[in-house]
Amino acid sequence: DFSADSGWIPWFCGLKGHELFAEVEEEYVRDNFNLYGLRQRFQFYEHALEMILSSEAPEDDDLADAEFLEIYRDASDLYGLIHARYIASPRGLQAMRDKYLKGVFGTCPRVLCDRQHMLPMGLAEDLRAAQVKIFCPKCEQVYAAKSKYRELDGAFFGMSFPQIFLQTYPTLLSLEVPRPFVPRVFGFRIHKQKSVIAIKEEKDRKERAKGRWQQDLDEP
Repeated sequence: DFSADSGWIPWFCGLKGHELFAEVEEEYVRDNFNLYGLRQRFQFYEHALEMILSSEAPEDDDLADAEFLEIYRDASDLYGLIHARYIASPRGLQAMRDKYLKGVFGTCPRVLCDRQHMLPMGLAEDLRAAQVKIFCPKCEQVYAAKSKYRELDGAFFGMSFPQIFLQTYPTLLSLEVPRPFVPRVFGFRIHKQKSVIAIKEEKDRKERAKGRWQQDLDEP
């Protein structure tokens, strides 16, 4: 619960489903250098920025007003794109580190990763291209986020965040080699049995090699 003078940013980050967000510092938002290139992407940029920096949280009547909601949508997207830049800064990385250590971003659904803590990321830098995904540093796979987070745009976190985070905090990276799943039949290990992924990768390599060979033949 937030009081009327909590400010828009803590109110927005405290909404259900927004737990993945860090609270961007107002000082960062007020620095025009950090906002470079964002103005032309929003119809109500000035009003949206003013809303983000407001010292008051919206009231129920505001959220029922159509004109307010238009600006709010721009403010939400603008905050998300600012957030993607902020979490790559030293202060932003520290805020996300605290969330990571608490397991706020969830744990890997892969059983053999032993509940490895995960990191949010996007698969594109553009808005509306893809929903937020969750990256596991141990198996290095990308997973769908929990349903309560699926309204969050992947651009709010960016494609590079996990790599920047792990390069900044290498001691948080697990040194254990991910344990592969070993298929067995009645307790006996299946020897020389390739996984479906391995079969597909081998087929793909053969097709690419065949394509290069055909290209060489076609060249004069």
